[in-house]
Amino acid sequence: RARTRLRYVSYQVGRTGAITPVANLDPVLISGTVVRRASLHNADFIAEKDLHEGDYVYVEKGGEIIPKIVGVDTDSRAIDGQRIVFTEVCPDCGSALVREQGEAAYYCPNAEGCPQQQKGRLEHYCGRKAADINIGPETIELLYSRDMIRTVADFYHLTEGQLLSLPGFKQRAATKLLDSIEASKARPYSAILFGLGIRFVGETVAKKLAGAHLSIDALAAATAEELIRTDEIGERIAASVLHFFSLPQNRQMIEQLRAVGIKLEGEATVAPTGDRLAGKTVVISGTFEHHSRDEYKAIVEANGGRMAGSVSSKTSFVLAGTDMGPSKREKAEKLGVQLMSEEEFLRLIEA
Repeated sequence: RARTRLRYVSYQVGRTGAITPVANLDPVLISGTVVRRASLHNADFIAEKDLHEGDYVYVEKGGEIIPKIVGVDTDSRAIDGQRIVFTEVCPDCGSALVREQGEAAYYCPNAEGCPQQQKGRLEHYCGRKAADINIGPETIELLYSRDMIRTVADFYHLTEGQLLSLPGFKQRAATKLLDSIEASKARPYSAILFGLGIRFVGETVAKKLAGAHLSIDALAAATAEELIRTDEIGERIAASVLHFFSLPQNRQMIEQLRAVGIKLEGEATVAPTGDRLAGKTVVISGTFEHHSRDEYKAIVEANGGRMAGSVSSKTSFVLAGTDMGPSKREKAEKLGVQLMSEEEFLRLIEA
């Protein structure tokens, strides 16, 4: 824990339009790194802490990684410090914010006209668990600023000439990006569904929806009742899916993706092969010799196991490959979670 001064509050716009307040701090050293920013989560958090401009705050690192404000030194508060009031308009496009009943966050409702939301959706689609396009946020920003991309379908119409016209873009980089875009056409339906960025539809939910509705047309035609019958799908997710497919611009984008050859139907699923991992939660980290990470995920699920993205006290074991992430290794060792090698895992499955 460290004490430092809150300089000002800025606001970030997420791809779903959610507005996240961020505390900008006087630099302070915590657990070996200098912290300058920390999330303030939402308007309720700011009100609960009764934050004022220039307040001295106490900062900790959650899990030794993520900075968070845990208290305010009110005894040191300046007399003229103004209470921080959550913004009423989107910091990017100026739209009046809305807050839905039961939601903690405020949202910018201007999904199609808010640049930050558009760029956030583009970045999300390119993620490793989605379309897996090898492009960074800086290049997306550059393409967006040149009006070359607005929706995810626009990636598939980029040309070598357009890329070479960008400052600092050479032949090798252009070829690498275009090859990556072409390779994304082979990504499974569930990954593309996740990449579309439907609110509340994460990687696991996308797999559930893709498994129950074997094409995006079937999913788009599903009723609320049919969606809720899908495992782990409740009213909130069902309503979000229905809203997404009700928008003409989303329907148009899907048709554009279909036209360039994106998989929007029936991926092969791994049939259950046993229950050796029934009731077990597995985390995969590192690189492997015999199978890819995605193949190992399918093997875990086919044997009744459940995948998790991070190590916790509920993790049964970590399938640890070479170059395993140091943070996962440290957390597993700290919690006493077993690190299982690739060979040990294969012997367990084949026993």
